[in-house]
Amino acid sequence: MCGHCQTPLIYRYVWAVGEVVLRLPVGSHVEGRYYIKAPQIWLDTQPGLLPEFPPVDLPDEMLPYLHLYPYRLHVPEIHGITPKDGQPETASLLLLENMPLDAQGNLYPTIAQAWTQTTAVRQVYWLWQLLQLWTPLAEQGVSASLLAVDNICVEGWRVRLCQFFQDQEVLSAAENQLQKISALGLSDLANVWLGWVDQAQPAIAQSLQEICLLMKTEDAELGAIAARLNQLLLEQAAQLPLRLQLAGVTDPGPQQNHNEDTCYPLTGNNDEPDGIFPRLAVVCDGIGGHEGGEVASQLAVQSLKLQIQALLAEVAEQAEWQQPPVIAEQLTAVARLINNLISSQNDAQEREARRRMGTTLIMGLQLPQVVALPGQGIADNSHELYLVNVGDSRAYWITPHYCHRLTVDDDVAAREVRMGRLLYHEAILRSDAGALIQALGTRDSEFLYPTVHRFILEEDGVLLLCSDGLSDNGQVEESWATVMEDLFKGQRSLAATAKAWLDLANQKNGHDNVSVVLLHCQVSSPLPPPAPEPALPEATPQAPESDWSASARELLQDAEAPHETVQSAETAQTRRQLPSRAIALSLIGLLLIGSGVGLAIWSHINPSGFQQLYEQLLPKQ
Repeated sequence: MCGHCQTPLIYRYVWAVGEVVLRLPVGSHVEGRYYIKAPQIWLDTQPGLLPEFPPVDLPDEMLPYLHLYPYRLHVPEIHGITPKDGQPETASLLLLENMPLDAQGNLYPTIAQAWTQTTAVRQVYWLWQLLQLWTPLAEQGVSASLLAVDNICVEGWRVRLCQFFQDQEVLSAAENQLQKISALGLSDLANVWLGWVDQAQPAIAQSLQEICLLMKTEDAELGAIAARLNQLLLEQAAQLPLRLQLAGVTDPGPQQNHNEDTCYPLTGNNDEPDGIFPRLAVVCDGIGGHEGGEVASQLAVQSLKLQIQALLAEVAEQAEWQQPPVIAEQLTAVARLINNLISSQNDAQEREARRRMGTTLIMGLQLPQVVALPGQGIADNSHELYLVNVGDSRAYWITPHYCHRLTVDDDVAAREVRMGRLLYHEAILRSDAGALIQALGTRDSEFLYPTVHRFILEEDGVLLLCSDGLSDNGQVEESWATVMEDLFKGQRSLAATAKAWLDLANQKNGHDNVSVVLLHCQVSSPLPPPAPEPALPEATPQAPESDWSASARELLQDAEAPHETVQSAETAQTRRQLPSRAIALSLIGLLLIGSGVGLAIWSHINPSGFQQLYEQLLPKQ
């Protein structure tokens, strides 16, 4: 706090990159703005000012940071540069943000420092994340960043890099030492891992040794190595217990008179077992106004429930687990199916441009695949958590120690960064920075690119899904510790915590509908006894998720009229006054059609799984 006016001050640390930075004395100032706390760690003493931006033509060394923005969970971002008109030796130094630093500007431990202090499953999980980063970093010519041991830090479960190192610089250095190396490969990564394997937990040491030796062979294939590492990861994770609790709330907000959000579950409306509770968590934020936004979000959630029921039924019948790329393809197909259902409604109602209804999607699915344990029988849950994201609704992973944002918004600002055109601080200055570049239903599925990520539940924590009515203005990042404290102490129920997030959003933001779904995952101590459940908000126009709102029924009803036939006003009025039974039958027909399309897609992606379910439902005589 400012000693004079008590204004909250932001402590923003940046990571300086350049040959000169290691020669600058600790405790000195750079350009009258940055205080050197430690080598490469600078404190911005004027955080309210925008940083200096590079010229229009960005230098090549900056581009990997921009192109790899979708991996911001693990890699840093460009903050800006130092002014050109300052000290010659520090002019135009690259400054990074989103680095592995705590709130006091201290570097998190490197993976080598933390290696012996953690569990077997986390050791494998760290290596799995590094392997997943290999290909995208290699494509940008910075895979050498994964070979510098001091460059790899860990914050709890996740791996984080301090900066990027150019592959070409490493190869040039090797040539100067008369070493003939044409490119960096998996064998180089294996050499780094072997330095840790000797100190790996006994349960995984031999398996990791074998994987590293496989990586060093000339014909090593990334896919085969990833499959071996994934097998070891799931074997270790599956030995942990897993208990799930789920709660969800939605509200129109103090400034809106209707709710375009839909979430699953809606606390108090999931008494009947549906086969997906408590493994599925969904938030959809409708687009298109009262006429269509709420219809799109409700249609998405209803259809998604049917598709996930089918997927979980398939998983229950599988004798072996499916690899993450296979599951990702299935979930992508589900998202595109729902997109086409909403898009067909738009086409049937002749909605064009901004009148087309759509919805964002953030979905968390805990997939309980069966895992064969080495010499210990079968485990019934692989501890996998899949996230599917379209739009700007977000997912966060929260523990008593940190809050990690897991998703990247599909908006104009993120697109400009990813395409290498602007730094993020420049992009958000655009008037359309927050405009969505994709959502379910607004275009055909061939233009839809859902983001699917797989995580492993190997620590106690809460998955928070929310619409932008909560996430706007950094409310989650600012308030997570305060709101979640009582839950982690066992002094507040999950439903009450979800309600607390909703109240915070209405108080601090208030300009939009709000939806919050919390999935509490525990792998260690038993769940605390549940506290009394709070009452739902007094005025919530959201109907139970098994029903449809009045406007949704009307829109879906209107959509059934063939547009090829011109009807009289009297006939159209008669259709709008159809009894509720006809509306229900029409809705059932729509969902059955969607399910049929989904089953067709499923049979194409995974014919063996589809055949197993078919034979189970219709056994041969």
